[in-house]
Amino acid sequence: MQVNIGIKQAHLAAVSHSLGKILADEFILYTKTRKAHWCVTGPDFHNKHLFFENQYQQLEEIIDDMAERIRTLGHFPPATLKEFLSLTHLTEMSREKNDGIGFIKDLLHDHESILIHLRENINDYATAFHDAGSSDYITGLMETHEKMAWMLRAHLE
Repeated sequence: MQVNIGIKQAHLAAVSHSLGKILADEFILYTKTRKAHWCVTGPDFHNKHLFFENQYQQLEEIIDDMAERIRTLGHFPPATLKEFLSLTHLTEMSREKNDGIGFIKDLLHDHESILIHLRENINDYATAFHDAGSSDYITGLMETHEKMAWMLRAHLE
């Protein structure tokens, strides 16, 4: 059944496709954060193990909410690893060592990259596509990533 919420079908499709790319980024970041949780080494292992667990749990919620937002707009989210890898602008490869600081630097870079991408879309969703709801949604998402990035950055100061 077609969604009739006061937004043109073409705009719903465009926003859903854009949100699908963000979902792909979130899934890649989630996977990398899980890797950090599983593979971190060093004298601060326990601390970082718990820290990364908290972060991947937040990302897991974001992923579910994002997929549901896309469904709310009447479209299906990407949901396979192949789709995520084809849509993401992140790399699944780590650039640093398997210690707490290495993972933190790598994950911080990805959060900041997502933040830039979110900021680039906020106004377009509201003005070009007349979807204030999705604009508001990614504004809240941006604030969540800002806090997560701050938590990562604080380990480096």
